[in-house]
Amino acid sequence: MRHPVLVVLCLGGTVALSACQKNTDAEVQRALKDVNVIDESNLSEVMLTVADPNEAVSYFTRTLQQNPGRIDLMRGLARSLARAQKPTESAQVWRQVVGHAETTPEDRVMLADALIRSNQWPEAKAELNQIPPTHESYDRYRLEAMVADSDKNWKKADSFYEIAAGLTTTPAGVLNNWGFSKLTRGDAPGAEKLFMESLTYDPSTFTTKNNLVLARAAQRKYDLPVVRMTQTERAELLYSMALAAIKQGDVSVGKSLLNQAIETHPQHFEAAVRSLEALDANVKT
Repeated sequence: MRHPVLVVLCLGGTVALSACQKNTDAEVQRALKDVNVIDESNLSEVMLTVADPNEAVSYFTRTLQQNPGRIDLMRGLARSLARAQKPTESAQVWRQVVGHAETTPEDRVMLADALIRSNQWPEAKAELNQIPPTHESYDRYRLEAMVADSDKNWKKADSFYEIAAGLTTTPAGVLNNWGFSKLTRGDAPGAEKLFMESLTYDPSTFTTKNNLVLARAAQRKYDLPVVRMTQTERAELLYSMALAAIKQGDVSVGKSLLNQAIETHPQHFEAAVRSLEALDANVKT
């Protein structure tokens, strides 16, 4: 009479074991899913930073097709297209992001950035105007400054550049842009000051050094500023200064600077040699 009881106990044990097995499988699947999410996040970060831009575009395009509607992948694709020098396509994807239920004001900022990169200034301005004033970010004010520049609203541009510079620990880029804005509107001393400040944050950027030389040349300061530079950079900066001097009518100064550039360059400075030969030919004729 004990056998039926034993059978029932055994069956009960089998059911319990089966339930435990199902629970274990479910936990394993959840754990694997969590690991996959972590791995995917890490891979996405790699794609957005050090990977080849075109490879990143392919990765996010493929992954988004497998997971349609995921806003993080849409953002990744938009950023990768921008890195791949495809701003028009990037703007199209950012428009989809902005229309997503989980969008944020910063997404609209990035849309405006892509529109500016694709030379769609009125559209960029319209997008920036839709961002609530409570949303304050470096990129937002950097772009606001650029749009104000394009409208030649200098007072507003200066205000936005100043705010943007105060919202980042690496303001070299925005200070350079601000300086170039000052230079184009004829404020060479103001531009020189901003270029020098920019170089205190990033002394390696040649574009800023070149802009600084042009700002000084505009004031007829034909000596190189005291900034860190390689021998090749020194030659190229002398060349830029020479061309600026010649353009301003200071031909003898320009010729002297061209000779210095040729002598300073560690290799044959073809561009400077041609400019000097052309200058000599014009003087003779």
